[in-house]
Amino acid sequence: MNAIQTDEITLKVENFQLANVSLTIPNGKITSIVGPNGSGKSTLLKIISRLITTNNGSVYVHNKNSKLYKTKEFAQIISMLPQSKDTLPNLTIKELISFGRSPYKPFFNNRLTKEDELIIEEAMEMTNTQKHKDRLFFSLSGGEQQKARIAMALAQKTNILLLDEPTTYLDIAHQLEVMDLLTYINERYNLTIIMVLHDLQQAAYYSDYMIAVKQGKIIDKGSPKKLLTTRFLREVYEINAKILFEDGYPLIIPKTRRK
Repeated sequence: MNAIQTDEITLKVENFQLANVSLTIPNGKITSIVGPNGSGKSTLLKIISRLITTNNGSVYVHNKNSKLYKTKEFAQIISMLPQSKDTLPNLTIKELISFGRSPYKPFFNNRLTKEDELIIEEAMEMTNTQKHKDRLFFSLSGGEQQKARIAMALAQKTNILLLDEPTTYLDIAHQLEVMDLLTYINERYNLTIIMVLHDLQQAAYYSDYMIAVKQGKIIDKGSPKKLLTTRFLREVYEINAKILFEDGYPLIIPKTRRK
């Protein structure tokens, strides 16, 4: 069973258009959506998460039309971490993570049960954020903040996790730490992870499957090693470069440069 399937979805917003996008995203794998700026990567993620409604076409989650899910039911299946550099003042890390339990709470009742507490503790342990549980969110570094946001998504106990540029604004050490964490979560929980990434090398190394988007269209899709070629770089990014793999990590080397 596929995690996600889209059937000829179309969206027109001013001068931008996603045109008849049909794709399948495998279950239990890490999938990265890549492509140039403004190509529609984040828009596609927001459509899957029901943050944006399409003009035409359908999105299926576990073979069921996403429109047929009730709001809380959908939030128990898919969690979404949008791109964010904003801080959340006056919230401790544990308070932030506890928001992940909201889809399971009755309206006007935010009291945590013993089960909620256990799930929150597990999420903090997985992300190594328990040591910061009483600290305010805005007092942490960007990398620690992102791990806390991932812990909140884990506490939501979904089987699909969407992330929009999870390593943006982070230095290289924290980028790799976040990517290693996501890989660990995927392997431990068989969690389907779908993320938009700008770093093509990281996307290729950490992903099982890649989808390339350009000007609102799916240009190519498949396993990173098969996808990442000089032709792919020319077609998607309009650059002339060669690809070398070093212990499974792709190295993109430009063949020409301006002088």
